[in-house]
Amino acid sequence: MIWWHIVLTCFISYFIGNISFGRIVAATQKRDITKMGSGNPGTTNILRNLGMKFGIITLALDILKGAIPSLVAFYLFGKSFPMLYIAGVSAMVGHIFPVMFKFKGGKGMATMIGVFAVAAPITTSIVGVIAILCWLAFKYGSLACFWIVTAMTVTQGIRAKRMLPTTDARIVCILLFSIFILTWFAERGNIQRLMLGNENKVDLLRTTKKKMKL
Repeated sequence: MIWWHIVLTCFISYFIGNISFGRIVAATQKRDITKMGSGNPGTTNILRNLGMKFGIITLALDILKGAIPSLVAFYLFGKSFPMLYIAGVSAMVGHIFPVMFKFKGGKGMATMIGVFAVAAPITTSIVGVIAILCWLAFKYGSLACFWIVTAMTVTQGIRAKRMLPTTDARIVCILLFSIFILTWFAERGNIQRLMLGNENKVDLLRTTKKKMKL
């Protein structure tokens, strides 16, 4: 890896991460998502306040925000997994700490899913289905998020050690650990609320039935 390739990848990916699709989607309905619910411009807050339709749109766009930089970096630099994760982590940092919005962003879960979808689409799909079932069963979106980040960082760390050269595997494992820490840090408020028993619930089935028409 050449240093300026890394710097350029980080810079571009970070500013792609700055794009706040939650704010954009809410603005199409003449709403300010930062003044609604938790104030977070992420999928869950959109889902809770604007309904399933706009939640899915926001989710898809935020997933692409992580997937596109990762995919481009992976192929541009010779199918490099370290560059894939460098781009992905940078996009996540841009989403969580966007300079364009005074470092007040989302929690990066959808962007993280986009990164893992490029790195391991089949594993991500399986983990994602389990996460949805977890959400449906317990009605806590945060639990589903914690499951995804934990399962994916562990499985991809094991995969990297088995498949990649030693140096690349070490770099990937460090970046995976960065994703893990970054995500849990962004979700620290949810962790506290879960421990105290006052985390907000989102019933996906009820939300779908009541708000899909919006």
